[in-house]
Amino acid sequence: MSTASSTEKDWTVISLLKTSADFLKQKGFSDARLTAELLLAHVLELQRVDLYVNFDRPVSPKELAQFRELFRRRLSGEPVQYILGQEEFFGLKFEVNPSVLIPRPETELLVEQIIDDFSGEAGAILDIGTGSGAIAITLAKLLPQTQLTAVDICRKALEVAERNAMRHGVEARIRFLCLDALQPDFVSHFTQPFDVVVSNPPYIPLSEKESVPPDVRNFEPHIALFTDTGFEFYEKIARDARQLLRSGGKLYFELHADAHPKVQALLEEHGFQHLMFKKDYQGFVRLVRAESPVSA
Repeated sequence: MSTASSTEKDWTVISLLKTSADFLKQKGFSDARLTAELLLAHVLELQRVDLYVNFDRPVSPKELAQFRELFRRRLSGEPVQYILGQEEFFGLKFEVNPSVLIPRPETELLVEQIIDDFSGEAGAILDIGTGSGAIAITLAKLLPQTQLTAVDICRKALEVAERNAMRHGVEARIRFLCLDALQPDFVSHFTQPFDVVVSNPPYIPLSEKESVPPDVRNFEPHIALFTDTGFEFYEKIARDARQLLRSGGKLYFELHADAHPKVQALLEEHGFQHLMFKKDYQGFVRLVRAESPVSA
């Protein structure tokens, strides 16, 4: 699709969708049709399905200009979620911007597992590296008796998370703290033990940086993606969790696709028991649940 033209044609919803999707496909975008639908629905303030109900609706020059601006941003590689300013996670819509990672379907596995383990029970949960707040806020919505603490090193990320908490009406049950989980005194900021510690930490080693898709590598926050080895947070959180968790409390991690063996060794080294690993939709081991030893 040409993003500028000296002679404008009359565009309808269906003609603009087809032309823009074809152009994106030629440029190698695998999500060409979906991208075109999402961008045009956003401009026209319609649901995606309504685009086809209104397939012959004319697109005004103002709407076309707005669409072209969003289209240019996608052509540059910017993720659709940042362009639209939101992403869906566990059926809930979350504000996202370049200060936070875009929530992934794989991370929903963490939430599902915690809900399965604690459904109907009150408890205290610590979310380390909360980003947009997707994990903590979803748990607050679905476990209404739970009190949560959500921490992140990035103040701008916490501002997004706080807005998301207010959006979903759970801000009174989540305490947001700006803390660095790698600092030696991290544990000292908490006076009461938690029933759950959960983290989707930065876990991509810098050696893999160039293999990460460009729309992730060039737009999402590196502080939430990369570490020197990929294991710094697993090691530190596993060590701290022995003090952060009550006796018998549970630790949950999202895992790098090939981190399973080393994280298992780390957890066992720090005395965790009853390790349970779970695969994602692509067959990779993506989460682990481990239990803190029960005091005698």
